[in-house]
Amino acid sequence: MHRQATAIWKGTLTEGGGTLDTQSGALSKVPYSFKGRFQDESGKSGTNPEELIAAAHAGCFAMQLSYFLAENGTPAENLDATAVVTYGPAADGGFEITESAITLVGTVPGIDAAKFKELAETAKAGCPVSKALGAIKVSLDARLA
Repeated sequence: MHRQATAIWKGTLTEGGGTLDTQSGALSKVPYSFKGRFQDESGKSGTNPEELIAAAHAGCFAMQLSYFLAENGTPAENLDATAVVTYGPAADGGFEITESAITLVGTVPGIDAAKFKELAETAKAGCPVSKALGAIKVSLDARLA
């Protein structure tokens, strides 16, 4: 299986800008820029690669955990997963991603906190995006609602 996204960039790094499109159409001409990536903490000036990695990680993790919970006989009513990707200046110049931290609050009838955390850790380790992020720290803070 393959998935595709296209990035169009025009101009210099700091003054230029671009758009992102995805195969599904979920992103269509979504703007991204230097400002949106490195200067605008509000995130209102467009998306950036790190935000998209965070979205992919949160979504993948939640789907993986939902599988394990159903397999355990305790399907989730709701999984609220947020991934925060940390990036900044690298020691050797440039920038680098150093961590993806997932915070999870789950509504899962019939499961105790210990089993929930165990399955969440298993999902974190088994999620394909977590595996792809193997070069960085991936952390998890999971709790029941």
